[in-house]
Amino acid sequence: MVLTNGSLVKEFIILGFPGSHPFQCFLFLLLFITYLITLLSNTGIIILICRERSLHTPMYYYLCVFALLETFYVSVIVPKILATITPHGRIISFLCCITQLFFFFFLSSTECFLLGVMAFDRYLAICYPLRYSSLMNSNMCRNLTLSSWCGGFVTIFPSIVLISQLPFCGSNFINHFFCDSPPVLQLSCADTYLIDLLDFICSSMVIVSSFSITLISYLYIIVAVLKIPTTKGRTKAFSTCGSHLIVVLVYYGTVTFMYVRPKVGYTFTLNRVIAVFYTVITPILNPIIYCLRNKEVIKAFKKKKLSLLKHMH
Repeated sequence: MVLTNGSLVKEFIILGFPGSHPFQCFLFLLLFITYLITLLSNTGIIILICRERSLHTPMYYYLCVFALLETFYVSVIVPKILATITPHGRIISFLCCITQLFFFFFLSSTECFLLGVMAFDRYLAICYPLRYSSLMNSNMCRNLTLSSWCGGFVTIFPSIVLISQLPFCGSNFINHFFCDSPPVLQLSCADTYLIDLLDFICSSMVIVSSFSITLISYLYIIVAVLKIPTTKGRTKAFSTCGSHLIVVLVYYGTVTFMYVRPKVGYTFTLNRVIAVFYTVITPILNPIIYCLRNKEVIKAFKKKKLSLLKHMH
């Protein structure tokens, strides 16, 4: 549906994934199962950390906040993706589209900052083990978490406000499976050069600043770990950082490819593939990475499992 030049777009139509009806049904089932697993695994992490006293440490506090962020993040995107696979679920109002755009970038930016905070936490734990509990106290944990949320809001809010003021008077087909910035901006009948530039600057600021904190923290961590005389000591120190490092590399790699690159040669088919990875696949991988590689989480889970079995008998 293409509107005349004199009318403004009140709603968009999300094109979603191409393919036959059987493929769409298979995709719906696959995404629905993935979404449920993501919700259950992240909720399980939050409940386990809250109830198990042995996990009441800064590292697991940040992991709990990260799991909460992931739960919100997938809930902003995946339900609408599932709706676009159904015949009548592709229509989204202008207000809902802008709201989805805001929460998607707000939560993404907050995750970036939180990953930087988690790296800084590991730096203090390894480089200043004797002073760690006093440096990373409960007030510091709350302040750093709050700073991540505030940083996520401040960096994306101006762009979202500007996008919400744009006129949309041409095609209303969004060539994506959710309201992402590049395909939405392409539909505007106004010049979006300044917003594109602001998007690039803000995305770069978020990624570069948080990744720089992560990189510098890990450089200091590597230097400190290499000074440990025993192989067992070095392995133990690195094991506390391994899960976080894997998540950082996967997350920053996909997000940087999507948002911090020139607009030349934009192919929305490729973008959809990358977007599926960081909106659907990464959130389900994170709980697996953190739990399967973490002996304390596995130990706490087994303890709770045995306690539950005893109560049942």
